[in-house]
Amino acid sequence: MKFTFVFLISFFIFKCESTPKDRVIKESDLSSENHNENDVHNKEYDHEAFLGKEDARRFEELTPEESKKRLGELYNKVDTDNDGFVTTEELKQWIKFTQNKYIWNDAKEQMKQNDLNKDDFVTFDEYKKGTYGFADEGNIAHYKDMIARDERRFKLADTDNDGRLSREQFASFLHPESDDNMKPLVVQETLEDIDKNKDGSISLDEYIGDLWPEEDRVAGNEPEWVKSEREQFTNYRDINKDGKMDKEEVAAWILPPDYDHITSEAQHLISEADTDDDGKLTKSEVVEKYDLFVGSQATDFGEALKYKHDEM
Repeated sequence: MKFTFVFLISFFIFKCESTPKDRVIKESDLSSENHNENDVHNKEYDHEAFLGKEDARRFEELTPEESKKRLGELYNKVDTDNDGFVTTEELKQWIKFTQNKYIWNDAKEQMKQNDLNKDDFVTFDEYKKGTYGFADEGNIAHYKDMIARDERRFKLADTDNDGRLSREQFASFLHPESDDNMKPLVVQETLEDIDKNKDGSISLDEYIGDLWPEEDRVAGNEPEWVKSEREQFTNYRDINKDGKMDKEEVAAWILPPDYDHITSEAQHLISEADTDDDGKLTKSEVVEKYDLFVGSQATDFGEALKYKHDEM
């Protein structure tokens, strides 16, 4: 029965043809909602952007009065310098925090496994033991390249060069695509992954080989998307037309310029709630516009309030 199930899955995948591996790093949507519906502003978008998708689903519990009270408590976490005002930059950082909560949760869970001495930091030796501790002296050499790559990433995430990672730094180590400081390394790692002949660049064959591995190929049957990717490489990826992609061209491919949804949303929330037009928000302005931030259906803020924003 197990064999039959696996066979049917394989057959279905074969019939549907393989699809290309997507290495392009895209900014996640701030909300599953459309920001505008039939030219009418949709506040549900703002709720998910401000609170995160998970907490936004819990909006059915509180009265408007309780909602205002808890929004006031949440304001204190958004106002990171405690000066009584929330700026665009503080609001951007908060939205980024709520949108990336899955990253912080992952870092928190993996810290438990790798922080062996329980000092709230992870050293590379701890990470190496926690990740590769299963390997004995006989096969540890098999993981030599992976360990070296992890160590290079670890050192870049260790921004204060103290030989250990805080939870925030560990999150950057685990999810380098989410940290601007780490993105050049993501480009380097991508180049190294695809550059099979190790000449420091990616040829057309290497590019296609990464998107369409040998094990997915059927003789004489090249999918249309592969033909399209060949054209993409020739016409757009290989910017200087030398037949290969260098590091700068790989960066242009996997890190394309994108619309800054976070900045746009932060500016929108401030423009809607800033009644005195000073470019920043007081607690009273935010609470007064609670329907913009959390709606008349209030959420259980318990999850959001668990996090110390100054730590993450």
